[in-house]
Amino acid sequence: MRITNASYDVCQLCPRMCHAKRNLGHAGFCGASNSLYIARAALHFWEEPPISGTKGSGAIFFTGCPLRCAFCQNFKISQEGFGLKITTARLAEIMLELQEQGALNINLVTPLHYAPHVREALFMAKDAGLQLPIVCNTSGYERPETIEAMSDVIDIWLPDFKFASSKLAKMLTSAADYPQMAAASLEQMLISLRQHGGRLIDESTGKMLRGIIVRHLVMPGHSDDSCKVLDKLWKIGHNEIDISVMNQYTPNKRCRKAGGNLAHALTNEEYEAVLDHADDLGFERMWWQQGGTVSESFIPEFDATGVQGPELSSFTAHVRRASVA
Repeated sequence: MRITNASYDVCQLCPRMCHAKRNLGHAGFCGASNSLYIARAALHFWEEPPISGTKGSGAIFFTGCPLRCAFCQNFKISQEGFGLKITTARLAEIMLELQEQGALNINLVTPLHYAPHVREALFMAKDAGLQLPIVCNTSGYERPETIEAMSDVIDIWLPDFKFASSKLAKMLTSAADYPQMAAASLEQMLISLRQHGGRLIDESTGKMLRGIIVRHLVMPGHSDDSCKVLDKLWKIGHNEIDISVMNQYTPNKRCRKAGGNLAHALTNEEYEAVLDHADDLGFERMWWQQGGTVSESFIPEFDATGVQGPELSSFTAHVRRASVA
């Protein structure tokens, strides 16, 4: 599979396989046509320590999402379409601006429904002097073919693995095939990681240069499914992957209105049970969260910070290459 602008002709980039004619202006299931929309581009300090460190990750939040979870905290951009239209050249320039701000990496948040734009922008930015590791921050609901096609430009995979149960996945995302697709895409990420030499950490700083961190958000009333997710992760990757087990579930307006388990926060007992299971399985590199993390402070202010500005031009590319040299 090749990722080019022709990939938008009859879109099959994600497992929805909606075949939208995005190059004719039709939106896919993700909500996007062939125009690129970004909601925020700024230093982000709330990722795992190997990603954010103390300087921050250069996070670029893309508008739209193929999964559209009922409990999404970023629904303003994932489902309501907030964002500003930019060019590929502007995206490349944003990456270079974040590098100049001291970002540890370029953190592409839910980017692969825009894979042709992203791929082109990365080549442009790298040609102009971008030297940071590239993070693909994804819901995990990806086609392995898309992961493989993008693996030459991604250094760090940061996927979610949300559900082990197809029934739960269907109820909360209308994607009953989520567990199968998340597993298949993770397996492809592992293949890519092995081909590029495996996990790599800068020992002096703790900064991740290459690797996989799989995130799982424990949700109230579903800690049993969380343990089954960990079983799947152990079977697929053992200690070739890091895991991040999160307790920051925050009910959005939709979940609070619907009531039931997802209308309230996770209990300490539920979270501890999942952490204990991860320990029992043998995970050596695991990130977890202290109590009191349930807060809307984890939701960035989607106000188009850092989105507008100049495009990368041949002149600015030349200046940057010269400064790097």
